[in-house]
Amino acid sequence: MNNLIGTANPAPSSPWLSILIPVFNVQAYLKECVDSVMSQVDEEVEVILLDDCSTDGSWELMLQLKEQWRGRITVLQHAKNGGLSAARNTMIDAARGQYLWFLDSDDKLLPEAVAELHAVVHAHAPDVVLCDFQVWRDRPRLKHRLRGEHCRRTFKGKTNALLHDRAHLLTGLLRTGQLHAWSKISRRSLWHGGLRFPEGRYFEDMRTMLLMAARADSFYHVAHSWVAYRQRISSILASMNAKKACDQSAALMNFYDQIDSQGWAGDASFRFALAHQCARNFIGATRYLSRRTDALSGDEVRALALQFRADFEASSPLSARELEQAYLRRGQWIKWSKFHHWFSRQWN
Repeated sequence: MNNLIGTANPAPSSPWLSILIPVFNVQAYLKECVDSVMSQVDEEVEVILLDDCSTDGSWELMLQLKEQWRGRITVLQHAKNGGLSAARNTMIDAARGQYLWFLDSDDKLLPEAVAELHAVVHAHAPDVVLCDFQVWRDRPRLKHRLRGEHCRRTFKGKTNALLHDRAHLLTGLLRTGQLHAWSKISRRSLWHGGLRFPEGRYFEDMRTMLLMAARADSFYHVAHSWVAYRQRISSILASMNAKKACDQSAALMNFYDQIDSQGWAGDASFRFALAHQCARNFIGATRYLSRRTDALSGDEVRALALQFRADFEASSPLSARELEQAYLRRGQWIKWSKFHHWFSRQWN
């Protein structure tokens, strides 16, 4: 999507990192996000903000922030709203950094995040760096801390070590289900050859980040929270509708087909982890049907239920029966029960 109408100061000639921040109607949060970044970076880090046709004054605030930080921020603006994926894709094309870090404009970087990333890159030069995150609530309660929201793991596997096992990388990501873009810092070269976010779809991170990870020869997971993820009531999961449910159901469609020819894709742990994530997507989409607020007819509900079941079967490397058997072999009775309940449910 090439519809830029505004650019600002050029980036350093060879930044080691580009931090890419898409902006759309986040005036209330943007300054805190940008300040959390700019207080940590120097001229060797490129910071790009792209306004996707905000209507709340975000663009004007971006210009003020550029002035505040003496032109160290590159600001871009779309002539036509394209959505989050389109904004990220435009910034990938514009970025010059050796590494790319996507950051949502209502979140923020935690102190020392950039310095810790630089230390990992300098010492190990991995293709991908994974970080953990904390859930950021306006009114945190004891139950949130007991849930472990102060530090959410994004990878289940060996940590604080340089690894070269793609099956281990993808399995570890899938086991946590934390497939968002902002917890994964990647070499820009992994995006060469046309890998981009699908435009006009929700849950766009899942397949894209897995495809990016499948290209990586090395990775490093830091068991430390670098991002504060703001929990908003307007988030995708908090405001589901039929379109979002359909996109969640089909989020991993054809992913396994794309990597099936690679030898590591036959790893049993990876196949199970991918099938389990497909089951998560199926359950999330199907559960919407039982508490929907849209004016769907009974026939429409039944059609969607069948579609979601077909999406699972087309996405998962294991059949529904094989996945249920795998749950039982592992003693994962609760996971088996949830999947069996939703997959076998009859929608009358």
